[in-house]
Amino acid sequence: MRSDRLTHLIEILQDGRLHLARDLAERLEVSVRTIYRDMDRLVATGVPIEGARGVGYMLREPVFLPPLALSLTELEALHLGMALVSDITDPELSRAARTLSAKISRVSRSEAGMDRDWGFGIYPISVDGMKDRPEFRHMSRLRHAIRDREKVEIGYGSLQGASTQRVVRPLQLDFWGKVWTLCAWCELRGDFRSFRVDLITTCQPTGARFKEEPGKSLADFLAKMAQEDCDKQR
Repeated sequence: MRSDRLTHLIEILQDGRLHLARDLAERLEVSVRTIYRDMDRLVATGVPIEGARGVGYMLREPVFLPPLALSLTELEALHLGMALVSDITDPELSRAARTLSAKISRVSRSEAGMDRDWGFGIYPISVDGMKDRPEFRHMSRLRHAIRDREKVEIGYGSLQGASTQRVVRPLQLDFWGKVWTLCAWCELRGDFRSFRVDLITTCQPTGARFKEEPGKSLADFLAKMAQEDCDKQR
């Protein structure tokens, strides 16, 4: 059904990344033309989708979906994820993970009407673990700046020891297994840059909001990266 397909499209776009129409079409087993029509319908109903035909589509703001029926395995994955987030992220996200876990626990009951034991134990991260890594000094402020589209001024020390002050438009935080990076439009360089968050020495809000501009958006950055990957594979 079309309504189910539209809901599925929103679920896919919730990851905040750029998705090409041909990839969406293959995933949903429909034509690219159908994806174009579906995107037009979603945009017409007010869903905050950015992108265009031939470039790709992405979702920049959260969308509230109808109530979902989760399987036990999905609930296990959800509880494990929240347990990890509550222990290895900044204080605000940790609190949010704990309150979300409590809300889920209140409504997810076994058939006998009792709370389930989900079978996971997450213990404090060691001194050498993620909890003590320097990037979490600025994670909360960067998350808020991305969400509010606010420019921030950062002090950045490169691996070579150089130090610079920059005003950037923060676009997305990425985790690469060991390193967090900030994708941003750098006002100093007039181009996209990826900053290692652990090398950001200071981070201050400027109070200046920014609007999407052609060539400076996350969709533009992701399209640029995708093109560079294609060029390397040729």
